[in-house]
Amino acid sequence: MRSRTADWFETKIRYEKTMEDGLQKKVTEQYTVDALSFTEAEAQIIEEMSSCISGEFEVADIKKATYKEVFFSDAESDDRWYKAKLQFITVDEKTQKEKRSNVYYLVQAGTLHGAVNHIEEVMGTTMIDYVIANVAETMIIDVFEHQVKPATQQQAES
Repeated sequence: MRSRTADWFETKIRYEKTMEDGLQKKVTEQYTVDALSFTEAEAQIIEEMSSCISGEFEVADIKKATYKEVFFSDAESDDRWYKAKLQFITVDEKTQKEKRSNVYYLVQAGTLHGAVNHIEEVMGTTMIDYVIANVAETMIIDVFEHQVKPATQQQAES
């Protein structure tokens, strides 16, 4: 299990997809990209999708994700993305009252149970008291991390 903290954007791509029966159907698919701005997120998803989609497509929506950290799995069977809401528990020193703060994560797993196991695997190495408040499957197809281009390629593009 590998985790990555970044600024994540959820994007939606709309295009005509050839279905298994050979018919064309207009579909909207959701992807997550690592970017510093909306403009960079749009450029990155266009670049990523250009190699996957033949024909025209449009970026139908871009929004800032509620999560800052993504847990990536290396297992081939982990082909779904789950959004997890964890509550970190702290105790106020003065009032001795318990305070819970919500933190969101995106988790790659094959099943809901697998997502919970991955969360416990990663969070078990921390000293933070937490409760898993919610885990739900998303419609996200894939997550694209920001790739740093080699210096020679950057110079050639300039």
